[in-house]
Amino acid sequence: MDRSDLELVLAVRDHGSLTAAALSLDVAPPVVTKRLAALEVRLGQRLFQRTTRRVSPTAEGETVCQRARVLLQGFTALEAELQERKAEPTGLIRLAATFGFGRLWLGPALASFQERYPRIEIQLQLTGQLPDLALEGFDGAIWLWEVQGRQAAQWVSRRLARNQRVLVASPRYLKQHGAPASPEALQQHSCLIVRENGNATAQRFDVWALHKDRDKTATRVRVRGALSSNSGELVRDWCLAGRGIMLRSLWDIAPQLASGQLVRVLPGYAMPDADIHWLAPYRADSPRRIRLLIDFLLEQFRSTPWKTMPPAASRAAPPGSRPAQ
Repeated sequence: MDRSDLELVLAVRDHGSLTAAALSLDVAPPVVTKRLAALEVRLGQRLFQRTTRRVSPTAEGETVCQRARVLLQGFTALEAELQERKAEPTGLIRLAATFGFGRLWLGPALASFQERYPRIEIQLQLTGQLPDLALEGFDGAIWLWEVQGRQAAQWVSRRLARNQRVLVASPRYLKQHGAPASPEALQQHSCLIVRENGNATAQRFDVWALHKDRDKTATRVRVRGALSSNSGELVRDWCLAGRGIMLRSLWDIAPQLASGQLVRVLPGYAMPDADIHWLAPYRADSPRRIRLLIDFLLEQFRSTPWKTMPPAASRAAPPGSRPAQ
């Protein structure tokens, strides 16, 4: 069967008569009659029952029509993609991202992407709360967790990079108070708590679920500390000043770990819940510019650059300055 055969059987099925099918295909009715008969002989199956009032598909004909529709949709999608590839990608991409990752890592990556595709325009909104992407007109979000539960079926989620939150403290704090020997020992230390998303009651930010790297066993520890904030940057300042132990994403503290301003505490433990994800409302066919962006971000972050180098925002900053979150 070729494409014209697929179009023929669908036209007959959809219009219910050979004459109407011929009109939709812009051919003479005898042409449809002869082509359909030849197709049935070639397949060895009767595809349509003919009466004086109506032409209706047989069980075999219904199966052929269902497959034909899928195949024709594939032809159409392929042609559209090939046409799109001939032209330079263009259009607007609206994105949302968290403040910290968006400032330190995503912003520089998007600037490089736009330089590669100069006819694409990018609008990035940094926010502490994941917006309703479809309702507010966003093409996607770069976020620190994937969507769970009933919402997951309505979203596309793709991990761009692995990441984890680790325990750190300043050398000054460790010199004064020593390092905890186990997760349970954290209860005897001053811990700095980040109350993210502007929500102080719905989530227990003072319970740290730590996983042991070696055997992946989990330990939940309720920590205490006199200092907490919804600003990760402020909590990082307190940690640098020697005020306690902090749980923070590796991408956020890469420069301080590299310089020795911060030191890993309980290095065999981490909270593996902070992978970087692409989130987007489900759509059957994403524009080429979106597909190009996802591929580019996968390329940029697959190697988890925060493990080996400081963020671009830090490298570009004046000497002595600290990147903002």
